[in-house]
Amino acid sequence: MPRVVKPGTLCRLMRWWPPYRFAGIRVLHISDDWGSARVRLRLGRLNRNHFGTHFGGSLYSMCDPFWALLVLHRLGSGYVVWDKAAEIEYVSPGRGDVFAEFVLTEDRVDRIREETASGAKSLPWFDCVVTAADGTVVARVRKQLYVRRKPARLSSASPA
Repeated sequence: MPRVVKPGTLCRLMRWWPPYRFAGIRVLHISDDWGSARVRLRLGRLNRNHFGTHFGGSLYSMCDPFWALLVLHRLGSGYVVWDKAAEIEYVSPGRGDVFAEFVLTEDRVDRIREETASGAKSLPWFDCVVTAADGTVVARVRKQLYVRRKPARLSSASPA
């Protein structure tokens, strides 16, 4: 499957993407095989809440697109991948840099392929933990994706 963009290129582009740039979010790494990503959120004047800790919306934003991006690129162009649902649990206040890591295993990809082989949809849940630099859990984020194989294209031959 030809890729629209390479992982390293997407990583660099997302560093300049205004919603991330101005929120203090930086994509640190996307693996060459689209199997993992790592993101950092710095605490700054523009993303502090009233209590001087990370704004909850920024904590969620740093996690928002990655499961869909990783799954889409691992499955290939024959699939439709959309976000369906999300949950976030705030565990402790984030007072400094926080990090999120996403690891997509081949087993998960194979399971999605099996569930969608007949044309059925798959609604997998993925978990992510946002941690402080010292390993303290700041938030737990769950994302549910909608995944389905794209319908086969109709024959391009026109009827006689």
